[in-house]
Amino acid sequence: MTIERALEELRRGRPVLVADAATRENEVDVILSAQAATEPWIAWTVRHTSGYLCAPLPADVADRLELPLMVPASQDPRRTAYAISVDAADGITTGISAADRTRTLRVLASPDATAADLIRPGHILPLRAVGGGVRERAGHTEAAVDLCRAAGLHPVGVIGELVHDYGPVMRWDDAASLAAEYDLVLISIEDLIAWLNSHPAHQGELV
Repeated sequence: MTIERALEELRRGRPVLVADAATRENEVDVILSAQAATEPWIAWTVRHTSGYLCAPLPADVADRLELPLMVPASQDPRRTAYAISVDAADGITTGISAADRTRTLRVLASPDATAADLIRPGHILPLRAVGGGVRERAGHTEAAVDLCRAAGLHPVGVIGELVHDYGPVMRWDDAASLAAEYDLVLISIEDLIAWLNSHPAHQGELV
């Protein structure tokens, strides 16, 4: 099954390509686990996206890390819940390199991390996911959290929107070519919703 392979890829620190509906953003995002992503794959993600990396996480994790919303009343039509940007408080240089961003993502994914382990602002943008996941809001934020949970990983992801070298965002057909080139899994949020509906008790065991 494609979803099962996607979960295994996340456990291995590799990216999964995830498309939302053509009637929504009609975009394909790179999704990784913040817990498992490797520095080379973070660098790959920066190279194949705008470099604007976000870290979807559950609201309770955002609260524990004291990551308030960027603005109290969002004007984003998609209701993307941007929190204040962060870097790791130690173990980094400027925060922008793949190594630095990987370090920050590890901190965000750590269940032992506290607000003091992060500095604000920074180079990673946390996104607060809704509690009902993709079945409540069919966005990439919720897809990342749901996929990490289903893979048995801490529910903090990494997302970036695929773009062409010449500027425009990448659609399904071109994302499929990229997936074939790098042996990556390409799924849709609709695929994930269907899989979750057929696996209602599947939460995964933390690894």
